Amino acid sequence: MNHFGSSAGKVHWILVLALLLILVGGFVAYQTQTDRGKIAIRDVRFMGSNGIMMSGLLYIPKGVDAKNKAPGILAVHGYINSRETQDGFAIEFARRGYVVLALDQTGHGYSDPPAFANGFGGIDGLKYLRSLDMVDLDNIGLEGHSMGGWAIGIAAGIMKDAYKSCVFAGSSTGTYGAPDGTPTFPRNLGLIYGKYDEFSQLMWLTPIPRNIVKSDKLKKVFGTTEDVVVAKLYGSIEEGTARKLYQPPVIHPREHLSTESIGNAIEWFQMTLKGGNNLPPSNQTWYWKEFFNLVALVGMVILLIALGGYLLKTNYFKELQEEPAPKKSMSGGGWWIGAVIMVLLPLPIYLWAWVYHWNSKGIARPSCIWPEQITTVIIFWASGMAIVSLILFLVWYFLTKKKSGATSVNLGLTWKDEGLKWGKIGRSFLLAFIIVFIAHLTLAVSTWLFQTDYRFWVFAVKPLDALYFRITLGYVIPFLFYFIILGIVLHGQMRPGKPDVTMGMGKETIINIILLILGYFIFLAYHYIPLFAGGTLGFTQRSASLFGIVMFQYIPIFAIVGWVTTYFYRKTGHIYVGAFLNTMLITWIIVMGQAIHFKF
Repeated sequence: MNHFGSSAGKVHWILVLALLLILVGGFVAYQTQTDRGKIAIRDVRFMGSNGIMMSGLLYIPKGVDAKNKAPGILAVHGYINSRETQDGFAIEFARRGYVVLALDQTGHGYSDPPAFANGFGGIDGLKYLRSLDMVDLDNIGLEGHSMGGWAIGIAAGIMKDAYKSCVFAGSSTGTYGAPDGTPTFPRNLGLIYGKYDEFSQLMWLTPIPRNIVKSDKLKKVFGTTEDVVVAKLYGSIEEGTARKLYQPPVIHPREHLSTESIGNAIEWFQMTLKGGNNLPPSNQTWYWKEFFNLVALVGMVILLIALGGYLLKTNYFKELQEEPAPKKSMSGGGWWIGAVIMVLLPLPIYLWAWVYHWNSKGIARPSCIWPEQITTVIIFWASGMAIVSLILFLVWYFLTKKKSGATSVNLGLTWKDEGLKWGKIGRSFLLAFIIVFIAHLTLAVSTWLFQTDYRFWVFAVKPLDALYFRITLGYVIPFLFYFIILGIVLHGQMRPGKPDVTMGMGKETIINIILLILGYFIFLAYHYIPLFAGGTLGFTQRSASLFGIVMFQYIPIFAIVGWVTTYFYRKTGHIYVGAFLNTMLITWIIVMGQAIHFKF
């Protein structure tokens, strides 16, 4: 890694490798989701209520048409997810002969905002599914994860005779506008609820997830006064009163990334819907799509680095190449103290941002500039981090400047004997823009060719459309402020190694990545170990269930940030390319992964 991109030939081969990973990942993911050509997948748009355009992926098994109808299933994702999050369920349902509509909720993915409108979009999704002449209208199932369960619950309450059975995964009746559950509503309910699901208090009024079997709310739905027995069939399928509780050993976001959970859903629909085939629930292939989506994602990250190395060798950008100035940053015991502060500082600021700005009041209220509630929370965190880090940096810099001899050149801000070179800063911006533009282009092409994006579990990279591009522009300045300060601190104050000694790039990259992500592992360990031990989450704030799940994405994000910023600092001797590139890339990823709460 020390000489990554040091020769033109090596850069060419790494570029080829990156593109090959993207191509192979997309192709195999496509083959998996189409069951090697046995399933057709259509990207559909249809008009919903109140002029809101809805988006979805329609899975059509081979041989199904108006003359050969098949059962239909509406599959709806949860909050701050998108239609692709339902891939595991959708692929396996379609492999069993069901027509599946994987819906983007309102304000999510490519469905028009605002989020939560029109019963989360569930009613419109069910109406669209029922409008398809290939669907057997007497055999329609509803499946929803988390908030998607509320979407199908509302649809079931409004269109009482439009479905035959349903699966709630990590969800509940009687929450956030969804109708209360009874022994007869919803019809034929299969409930998949993880033993470690973080939302048990919200969903079933029990702070400890595995204890939902004792929940009075759940007992009412199951028509019993005793504790609900896992895997026992209650009621009658023929009468529409059947109920069954499944409890896989997973957390909330794993309920849609679990062979057991997906197998439970398959079993329930095979029991309650007529039609399709009898492919056993254990026969699953969806995880290969997930794996090869990850392969494509890794290819994109490698592309960022390899393309940067290639462009830096061109005549236009080669003047940006410089060795970093001699290290004048912290060292010895002072460095270790700084490292501890850098690892732990994000955590209290993260809690502050969620506790004080999750309420969406004042400046945090959704607006045409900042329309995404969670992205706004994140920029409050990023801005808070930047301000506190800048203060701590300035204290260190002015107290140690004479002793260390550090200047703005050593910080990677200016050029020796030249000061600020606005032309080079401009070229740094252009270089970053070209890299991100080409990365986005590969994603757009992959989406067009293979109907896939770059993702793994809760972390996804989706192509921007016009609306999301506009939203990205509103958030980019706060993120730029954060990444500039991060570059100064990481490479000017916390650059590892001995004074005036250049450490190997690979070692420096690993150290920087650890500095950036270790705190989140500590946070998540404190948060989840009590839950896995049979208790509740470590943090108990109102938004704790959600902010823990959001933090999972910080780990891949900051691993990428650490690699990108270190590579381009070592190649250019300055922080600008890395700061610009990370700003564009991370703003794009975060904005595309959140819900839009403002109606434009």
